[in-house]
Amino acid sequence: MRVLLTAVGRLKSGPEREICSRYLDRAAMASRSVGLTGVDFREFDESRARRPEDRKAEEARALDPHLPAGARIVALDERGKTLSSEAFAADVGKARDAGTSAYVLVIGGADGLDPALRARASLVLAFGAMTWPHQLVRIMAAEQIYRAVTILAGHPYHRV
Repeated sequence: MRVLLTAVGRLKSGPEREICSRYLDRAAMASRSVGLTGVDFREFDESRARRPEDRKAEEARALDPHLPAGARIVALDERGKTLSSEAFAADVGKARDAGTSAYVLVIGGADGLDPALRARASLVLAFGAMTWPHQLVRIMAAEQIYRAVTILAGHPYHRV
């Protein structure tokens, strides 16, 4: 199973991109040891439509072709469910063990995700009740992917 982090908007060069890349690279290097085929990151341009509903719909159309058939889609949304790192790792492991082709985390644009895309998600996940800048959400998602891989591997990176 491949893990894919997708995000609307592009990170500029700088510390946020470096940190995100560092965690995703670590996760990718360790992924095979836990039965994953790799970890990827894809960014998509933000819509320039005038109305928020139109922007969200346009961004969802751009994301759609990159959501593999049979993938477990996890939408990141402030109204989502909060999980512990262990529960998130267990969800990744369960999808892997079920033969799921891809585990896709989706971060929407500034207006959030299109309701139809959110409805397609198997899980709607929040990193708490606070609103986070998109740059930090990407870093947190990348770190949690890496943490999930280390939890599945029984590595001491994750300490209770």
